[in-house]
Amino acid sequence: MRGDQGTVLGRAIGGQRRHVGLAALFAASHQAGEALVPVVIGVVIDTAVATGSVTRLVLWLAVLAAVFAVLSFSWRFGARAAERASEWAAHDLRVDLTRRILHPGGGAETGRLAGELANIATGDAGRVGGVNVVLPSAIAALTGFLVSAVALLWISVPLGLVVLLGAPPLLWLGHLLGRPLERRSAVEQERAAHASGVAADLVAGLRVLKGIGAERAAVDRYRGTSQESLAATLRAARTQAAHDGAILALTGVFIAAVALVGGRLAASGDISVGDLVAAVGLALFLLNPLQLFAWVNAELAQGRASAKRIAAVLAAPAAVTAGGARLPDPVRGRVTLTGVHHGPLSGVDLEVAPGELLGVVAPDPAAATALLSALARDADPAEGEVALDGVPLSTLDPADLRGAILVAAHHATLFAGPLLANVTPAYATAGGVDRALAAASADEVARSLPDGVDTVLGERAQSLSGGQRQRVALARALAADPPVLVLHDPTTAVDAVTESRIAAGIREIRAGRTTVVVTTSPALLAATDRVAVLDGGTVTAVGRHADLVATDATYRATVLQ
Repeated sequence: MRGDQGTVLGRAIGGQRRHVGLAALFAASHQAGEALVPVVIGVVIDTAVATGSVTRLVLWLAVLAAVFAVLSFSWRFGARAAERASEWAAHDLRVDLTRRILHPGGGAETGRLAGELANIATGDAGRVGGVNVVLPSAIAALTGFLVSAVALLWISVPLGLVVLLGAPPLLWLGHLLGRPLERRSAVEQERAAHASGVAADLVAGLRVLKGIGAERAAVDRYRGTSQESLAATLRAARTQAAHDGAILALTGVFIAAVALVGGRLAASGDISVGDLVAAVGLALFLLNPLQLFAWVNAELAQGRASAKRIAAVLAAPAAVTAGGARLPDPVRGRVTLTGVHHGPLSGVDLEVAPGELLGVVAPDPAAATALLSALARDADPAEGEVALDGVPLSTLDPADLRGAILVAAHHATLFAGPLLANVTPAYATAGGVDRALAAASADEVARSLPDGVDTVLGERAQSLSGGQRQRVALARALAADPPVLVLHDPTTAVDAVTESRIAAGIREIRAGRTTVVVTTSPALLAATDRVAVLDGGTVTAVGRHADLVATDATYRATVLQ
């Protein structure tokens, strides 16, 4: 799904056209019935009350009851159809946004916090979906307006002309008054989304903030962001109030003009008492469709602003594009970096043999992050080439690449649900999961929980310690069993004994499969076949862990400090 805000709105409405059409039909029927009520009352007065005919009185009261029954039925089922269309459209937008955000090519998250994306996928999607409630309301208001105009023309041509000639300027003024609201609503939504993103970011790092004593700085940062959001909300609310007040005033003047013309016609004898009652009733009824028009205008303004934000996410360019090359089957796992310039990396040359367990030591954390980004193809290097089995990663489809190279980040996220569900890929065998749990020492974590692997974890598995979460996340990466696995500091929160056991477990379970461990842990590095030292943006040394400890001072200081 791509395009501008008009495309987003069009898809939201068009995708639910059957429900929207049904809602519009019922809503129009309801408003037509509402408009007919004062007309029928006027007929009752002229043909039954004025003449004293009981038969006609009963007949027209039955007609009035039927009108009420129709408009009540129409309201009930029209509202149901409109809400159904609104919720389904919002759901479809959330699915589209989720699909775009999770697309292997990435790019949707660029310049946006995670909480901001969540706000767009919830609040903005809901507002755009709500257009499917607004549209039937607009059609209903137009129907009620036209029925009233026809009835007034039938009662008196001057009355009908007042309505027909006065309505277009009124609607045009309402549209002009809605433009400032649209602009300020867009700013309000942007500030609210940013505040949500900052809040989510701070909550996710709450333990770290407390650990370094940065609570006050975090509170100050959020207070400033929240104040900006509050100011934008107040500006939008003031604009909304001014918009609604101006529309109400214009509507009041219009209805007063209709009532005044009707009163003068009744006084001069041009219309009957029943016609006057009908005219005044219709004038009062006109307040409803005119207020609906004002509400529709305000909701559409906010819907367009939300649609623009959604369109920006959906149309965000991919960070990496898909190529047409294919990997050999099976993937052997030879990884080569040739003259790679990427962030702090400057001319990295490195080869990982198929089935090798390679350690990478990077004194500069930024260099480690850049290496992981290049291997995961989160972004293509500015210069040089990363290849898998001789096929450049830049020529592969990112989705195919993700199935061949799995980069397990240091900060892995666990999800609410059973521990086993957090570890088990859809294609894994039970035996493979058990081996992965044992290799990562996550089986110990399971045994310490009340229901073992079936224990339900809370949001982000906050009930587990940092070391327990690391082990479960490592088990998940090992259970996936990709041809090439890249691990980034998988044991920083576990004790030395457990770390040594995990190092042996990784070596055993990954035998014959290419594995790269980016770490400074001596226990993990001692289990590797080779270690490459990435210093100053390039590879400065390659060798076995014991040899590098004995001969390389930089390596020794980095690993053993």
